[in-house]
Amino acid sequence: MTVAKPQAKKPGKGSRRMSLPVLLLVIAGVLVLTSVVRLITGADGITSTGQMSTALRLAVPIGLAGLGGLWAERAGVVNIGLEGMMILGTWFGAWAGYQWGPWTGVAFGIIGGMLGGVLHAIATVTFNVNHIVSGVAINILALGTTRYLSKFTFENEPGGSSKQSPGIDSLGTFDIPGLSSGLNTLNEKHWFLVSDIAGLIGGLVTDLSPLTVVAVALVPATWWVLWRTAFGLRLRSCGENPVAAESLGVNVYKYKYLAVIISGGFAGLGGAFLSIVASNVYLDGQTAGRGYIGLAAMIFGNWMPGGLALGAGLFGYTDSLNLRGGTTNVHALILLLAILLVFGAAYLLWKKRYTPAVVTAVVSALMFLWYTSTNEVPKQVVSATPYIVTLLVLSLSAQSLRMPKADGMPYRRGQGK
Repeated sequence: MTVAKPQAKKPGKGSRRMSLPVLLLVIAGVLVLTSVVRLITGADGITSTGQMSTALRLAVPIGLAGLGGLWAERAGVVNIGLEGMMILGTWFGAWAGYQWGPWTGVAFGIIGGMLGGVLHAIATVTFNVNHIVSGVAINILALGTTRYLSKFTFENEPGGSSKQSPGIDSLGTFDIPGLSSGLNTLNEKHWFLVSDIAGLIGGLVTDLSPLTVVAVALVPATWWVLWRTAFGLRLRSCGENPVAAESLGVNVYKYKYLAVIISGGFAGLGGAFLSIVASNVYLDGQTAGRGYIGLAAMIFGNWMPGGLALGAGLFGYTDSLNLRGGTTNVHALILLLAILLVFGAAYLLWKKRYTPAVVTAVVSALMFLWYTSTNEVPKQVVSATPYIVTLLVLSLSAQSLRMPKADGMPYRRGQGK
């Protein structure tokens, strides 16, 4: 009798992950190209310490929303409601921060986001409501609720209105002594590569809020909890195969509830950051779609904390162009993008993917033409840059992603019996 040999399992789409050395090599290559573009265009602001510091401050709420999405989706629950949970965080954070101080506001912002998480968990886990429908409903509900609450909480306060809270005390900022000033001096030399690296690192140690440090620390903390603890293993098993997890004694409902509530807490913290740290005031419409961009950063990062942090940094950087010499810097970045697309086309040719390579080369040529035929870009383009980058990143990375297998799928206790 002939026994068939087991065939090797072919890697599925998105199963290959970029190794750390390759990732570091790619980052180094992008830094070199950025430095070259800076020297060619004279746009020193694209790697200035101030630009990087602003980018970090804008990346934090996006990253926190992305971490919220990561926790929920690793347990198998799609959380489109991140935007609404951030909105709740901005309002609750501002309300409590105005009454009892900024740190109390941070705590209430987390609680506000967790309330949204509880609603989403009840709808999706207990009642099996479609995850997208539930998330959209929470976004609408949060927007209406905060507008209603603002009318009788902030409207009659000094400096407040139905769309704005009074001013909130600041948490304060700090620099790392010696290191911050030294890196800033190096950055102002405008040397090739050295000044760019100094600007990048200097932005991470200059004008820091204590809440920024907490937010950055939550990225490795999330990785450790989800990938290095028994709790994290059980939670992730609920997003991969809840039937198998239940057969091993895991209370799937409990872990899904915990994940979605924690998810809401992260989003609420991101909202509190916006109203307490970023602006020291609550404003109607303050989140400006950052919950959705955080979800995009999570997808870009392939449902991993490290990739998510890179995605949040990218979106935060493009958002910061609105605040610091946007038209000049975006014009310089058009040249950088055109060069990167040339490398992308060459890589696709090497992979023998001829049609995508031709399309990429054509887009690169158009970008070169745009750069050479203009001196600056319209302000409307600068304002739309974060959203354009979101669409581009998702479309270009869609082929190499792997979401949790049971993400968004309905589940009933005992369905595997």
